[in-house]
This record gives sequence, C-alpha cells and structure tokens, in this order.
Amino acid sequence: MCRLLTMQMDMEGSHTASIAAGNHDIRVIVDGFDYGAASGMAPGARIAVYKALYTFGGYMSDVVAAVDQAVEDGVDILSLSAGPSSVPSGDSAFLDVLELQLLFATKAGVLVVQAAGNGGPSSSSVISFSPWITSVAASIIDRKYNTTIVLGNGQSLTGTGLSPPTDGEIDYNIAAAADVCVRNATIITVDSCQNPESFIRPLVYRRLIICTYTFEYEYEAASIATVADTMMEIGAAGFIITLDPNIGPEVVKGTMLTLQIPAIVLNDMQASSALWEYYNANTIRDKRGQAVVFAAKARILDGRQAIYTGQAPVVASYSSRGPDVKNALMQTVDVLKPNVMAPGTSIWAAWSPDSEGDKYVKGQSFALISGTSMATPHIAGIAALIKQRHPKWGPDAITSAMMTTADRTGHSGAPILAESSNELTQATPFDFGAGSINVSQAMKPGLIFNVTFKHYVQFLCAVPGIDVKSVKKAVGVACPTKNKFKCSDLNLASVTISNLVGKRKVIRYVKNVSHKEKYTVHIKEPLGVNVTVVPKSFRIKRRGSRRLRLVFEAIEATNAYTFGEMVLKGKKHIVRVPLAVYVGSASSS
Repeated sequence: MCRLLTMQMDMEGSHTASIAAGNHDIRVIVDGFDYGAASGMAPGARIAVYKALYTFGGYMSDVVAAVDQAVEDGVDILSLSAGPSSVPSGDSAFLDVLELQLLFATKAGVLVVQAAGNGGPSSSSVISFSPWITSVAASIIDRKYNTTIVLGNGQSLTGTGLSPPTDGEIDYNIAAAADVCVRNATIITVDSCQNPESFIRPLVYRRLIICTYTFEYEYEAASIATVADTMMEIGAAGFIITLDPNIGPEVVKGTMLTLQIPAIVLNDMQASSALWEYYNANTIRDKRGQAVVFAAKARILDGRQAIYTGQAPVVASYSSRGPDVKNALMQTVDVLKPNVMAPGTSIWAAWSPDSEGDKYVKGQSFALISGTSMATPHIAGIAALIKQRHPKWGPDAITSAMMTTADRTGHSGAPILAESSNELTQATPFDFGAGSINVSQAMKPGLIFNVTFKHYVQFLCAVPGIDVKSVKKAVGVACPTKNKFKCSDLNLASVTISNLVGKRKVIRYVKNVSHKEKYTVHIKEPLGVNVTVVPKSFRIKRRGSRRLRLVFEAIEATNAYTFGEMVLKGKKHIVRVPLAVYVGSASSS
C-alpha cells in the first residue's frame, strides 16, 4: 500500500488530499444539486497530512520539520502544493533550506511532487527549482460550464456561472444597477453591486440586475460572491455581470463559485455590449435621464450542467513557466522546469465544511478550484499508482516514466496549445515540461533514466557560482577533485543547455524495465542546433543499460531558447526526451 504525504495551504488541505487519494465514485452535491461523480487518483493509497501552513502562509521551519517527520514516518510520495513566494536569495536556489530538505527526502526514496506555481504566463515564473523535484504545470480540461441568457428579442448570449435557472419559462425585467440605486450612492460603488443599502428595494424586486466587473474586482475589493449575497438580500430575481470596457478582456475572477441565485457573467466585450445595446433600446428615460420604464426582459438558463468538448488539454495561463533559474538574479540553468502537466483548472474535490479559509465555500463539502496546487496531487496520486505497480522503483524512475510517456499532442495529433496573455500558442517544454500526463503509458515506459544522490551532488558541484565548500557544508559530501561533470550531464529524462557555445557533449544512460527490445533513435533538432546521437539504434536486454552520446553543435546564434526532441522508438514502446537549447554563439565555419 503506497503512502502519501500531502502538504498545502490550510484551506486547500481536504481538496488536494482528495484529488490524490480520495474515495472512488463519490457524488458531488452542492446546494442540493448533483454535479456528478468524483474519484481520487489513487483511492487505495493511505494519506498522512502534516499541518505546516495556514491561511496567512507559514514559516519555513515548520515546512522543513513536516518533511523531516514525513520521511521518518515512511511516506512514499510527498505532494507539496506550496512553494516560496519568490526565488530564494543566496548563491543558488538549489542550496535553499527547503530544496536541500527535499533532496534528503529524495535520497531516502521519497518522490517529491511540487506545484510549479501560479505566476504564468510570465517567463521564468516557476517556484519549484531543483532537478530532484517533480514540478507540475496545470492544464485546462475539456469540461466546461456555460450559462446562457435569452433576451426578450430572442437573442442568446453565452457566459459563465454555476447557478440555477430563473424560475419557470417566463422572462424577467432587466434593470441596470445605476438605474435602481439610491440618489446618494456613487455610480462606481453601485455598478459593482457590493452593498445592498445602495438599492431601492421596490425597483429591484424580482428583476435581473446588471452589475459591472470593475477594477474593484481586480484588486479584490469586490467579488462575485458578494454580488450574490447582495442580490439575495434585496430580492432580485438574479444578476448579470458585464465587463467594464476600461478593463478589457481580463480573466474574470470568481466565475467558478457555486451560486444559489440565477446569475451569468458575460466575460467577453461582445456579449457585454450586446446586452447593453438591448437594454438601452428598451428602457424609457425621462428628461433627467432617469429610467422610468424597464421593458428589457430575459431569462437565465441552468449553468450547472457540464459540457465535455473533447478538446486536448491546454496549458492554463496562470501556470508558471520556465526556463528554470538558479538564483535571484534570474540566471537560467541546465534543468527543465516544469517537468510534467496535469489537470488543474476547475477541479471538483472535497472541502471541509468547517474551513475558515474561504467564507463563500464555508459549509460546503465540495469546492471547484483552479491552480497548480490542484494539478500537483493528480501527479502525486498517479505516482502512487506507479509505485504500487513497481514497488522497487525510486523517485527518479517514477518521474522518468511520467515524463517520457507524456503527451505532446491531442487525440487529433495536433500539438497541445498554451494560453498566453491574449492568444493561444503552441506549447513548449517551458510551458508543460515533457507534456500532459498519460497514466496508462507511464505504467509501462520501456526505458527509464536513473539518477542517484551522488549524481545530484555532482550537479550541485557543477552549478556556476556555487562554492564547493558550500556544497560540502550543505550535503555533507565533498565535490570531486577533478569534476568534469556539467549540469547538462545529470541523467534526466530531458536535456537543457542554457548557453550552448560551439559544441557540447551530453551523456545519457537508459535502463530497460521491460523485455528485450530494439530501439532506433530519431532526433527533431532545435532551431540553430545540429544534434548527433551514437548509437543510432541499439538492442537492449531486460534490465540492461545503454549509454547514449549526444553532441549538440551550435550552427546559428538564436539568442533564444529553441526546442526539439529525442525519440527512442521500439516495437512496443516510444520514449520521448524533450530538448531545450539556448544558442549563445555558433561554431566558426
């Protein structure tokens, strides 16, 4: 039986733990509505939860103590939905106290799975740094919750909102918040619909009120949850939230709250404009501009029914990106981060009814939350399943299996995409690591890349800027006298070169964890780089190992990272290794 440690912010504890190892086929019922069934990744795993963080954050000493206790207690997987708020100060992030504690956990055979962070889509926003940690990116899944409002003229507008429909098949009059407010109320405050005292009760009763998503929401001075509370108190039939043109196409916060009152968020400018055009055309005003007749009508449909689009995973905009950095100066390093991607957006999971972390979910047994904190326990639970299937595998083997079998494309064969600021772009290894987790294939990877504690020490000794005495003081092991090891030589299931000048030789060792098989090597070269591999094909017996010699030659200075792939194709297995190279200077001809 695999044992997991979960560690996360206090208010998310039940949520992340149930994602990793919650019971199978549990009905998700919120406010009396059945949203369907949910299951944890590894329902048979045992969970140990160590409270080290709180709603305000926490202290590093408590986190380190929790990890130390977990290792002593014999856990197999550590799920860490938390991380530093920024890159640690000092010579290297790898020598930070938490990073070192996690290295010793890895040495003890514990797989460490950590959230990459929610700082995306900015470059080098990852807050999980070390090669001995499996850093997890978050994807958007194909389950959508769409809400529709049908206007009195027959036009339908689509938005979001986990809410019930308006009563019956009848239309309700619409009123803008600014048209039904008390005279002494400021328009900005009224438009955000945060205060029930701002409204004239007879004018709002049984009407759909138009509110505006203003800058107050962006700075968390206002919330959709408060709008719902206000509308219920004043007796409105429901509410509609439109976008403020001054804000533009922002990601609206709070659309995944479960609401007890009919509601819709029109989260694009076109739908918002269409509603206002219809409302203004059907509202009669007096000479002073005050609304006297509200003829605009609409009804809101049920927004709680899930739609499954079948689309491929998409890297979420908030998911932190690579390249990895070695210090607070944001100097990049020869380590791929994140490592792998899992679902992290709009994830249903358990919630403690007594939790004080979020008053708008208080009393509920389930919550719908997004973040790399949600993606992390998916990977932790899957790792537990792999550990159950292969109990002798160490953390390195499990991570290798998940990376080399991850999906880079969707079912259609099209590349996985990533959300950037205003568009979708083709995802790179700095967006999703090796790709989106493929559970069934990770159970049977064919080949794995092994790394030991000794190799991690050699890596630390090779990091530019780290003093060898600091390494010995940190890990208790001296660096080799003649260390020809480069950071890119660490036997990971990826190759990252942060500054390729001329040629670089990189060695990788693969171990066969399946039956005897012949593999051929195929290379998709990064732009500006020539890559050769020896051997180009090889046979490998069961439990056998083979050495692969890769030579990267810079042929064009790109002054940017470019990406490729090494693919080892066997009769029954395909092993994929992402390549990320920054060409600083090309070879002379």
